[in-house]
Amino acid sequence: MKNLSRALQFSLALGLAMAAPVLPAHAQTNPAWQATLDEARGQTVYFNAWGGSESINAYLGWAAERLAADHGVALQHVKLDDTAKAVAAVVAEKAAGRDTGGSVDLVWINGENFAAMKDQGLLGEGFATDLPNWAYVDTANKPTVLTDFTIATEGQESPWGMAKLVFFTDTAVTGDLAAMPKTSAELLAWAKAHPGRFAYPAPPDFVGTSFLKQVLFETIADPMVLQKPVEEARFTETVAPLFAYLDALTPSLWRQGRAFPQNYPALKQLLADGELAVIFAFNPAEASNGIAAGELPDTVRSFTFPAGTLGNTHFVAIPFNANARAGAKVVANFLLSPEAQARKEDPAVWGDPTVLAMDKLPEADRAAFAAIDRGLATLSPEELGPVLPEPHPTWMVRIEAEWLKRYGS
Repeated sequence: MKNLSRALQFSLALGLAMAAPVLPAHAQTNPAWQATLDEARGQTVYFNAWGGSESINAYLGWAAERLAADHGVALQHVKLDDTAKAVAAVVAEKAAGRDTGGSVDLVWINGENFAAMKDQGLLGEGFATDLPNWAYVDTANKPTVLTDFTIATEGQESPWGMAKLVFFTDTAVTGDLAAMPKTSAELLAWAKAHPGRFAYPAPPDFVGTSFLKQVLFETIADPMVLQKPVEEARFTETVAPLFAYLDALTPSLWRQGRAFPQNYPALKQLLADGELAVIFAFNPAEASNGIAAGELPDTVRSFTFPAGTLGNTHFVAIPFNANARAGAKVVANFLLSPEAQARKEDPAVWGDPTVLAMDKLPEADRAAFAAIDRGLATLSPEELGPVLPEPHPTWMVRIEAEWLKRYGS
């Protein structure tokens, strides 16, 4: 009954938020935005986004229904297993001289893919700060909404959600949560003491690469060098501690490191099946989400490293040759709306943390966020600890290549 009352409370609060306008008040009389809405009506927006999560796919299905009903925009989710495929499509179109009528209208992106698109001139002009719902974005306390893996966004991508590396364990198996590792060094010791019970996805899967970056940050002599592009002449020396760590860890991994899970869903299944005892994700709500969906036992709990774990913002961007640019702006603006952000943050829906500032929101929208039942396994913002900054994208590219050379099949 307690959970039911919380769910009802959230539904009522969200209903109040939905009754309010999706746009900030100043947008109601904005002629430029009205022109965008008029142009977007009837357009189909091909949104290239990762399709590996049923909950995220369902969320985008809901968004498509709302966009069609409210704005006459058809949102078509082009499901990807790797964002680089969307980048490659735009590269090919530019090489072929296809400067209009592109196949990708909107892309879910961050990190090295954003850096590559920006560097190659594959993105349209800045649009994000002109969106009416940009007024709600928390630029003061969430600086990564303006900087993507050290690269200034310059409005060429619109923030969609936040991410932070968090570990999970089934306490019915491992016992006292306070005894779980508190650093990468302690995780190595734990893995050696519990062989076969830990794994990470094979890079270039982004969750697997995020683990490598976490270890790199903790083992490198000077983490500040990661905020600059890789110096090739010093790369091998700089990353030596990372690969020494991985060499020590590999024999204690699941299947002794002879095989690696493909992605986070594979990790989650291995935890559910009892093969792994510790896993991790790049979303603080993933454990609660998995419990709510019946995919994980309700004894799973989250933990993190007190000194900090990797965190970033993910975005949506519009390619330079998008066929439905106006429609893509309308989609990006809707995804920034308090209604869409509150729904996205609910672990029963997705559990992706918001990019919005609560003190900028109308009262009904703040109530919708406050009513979210974050679940038994979701750490509070205070418990999540500090955010470690993402390295420059060149580090991701180089350590993935080096990992594949050493450990790839």
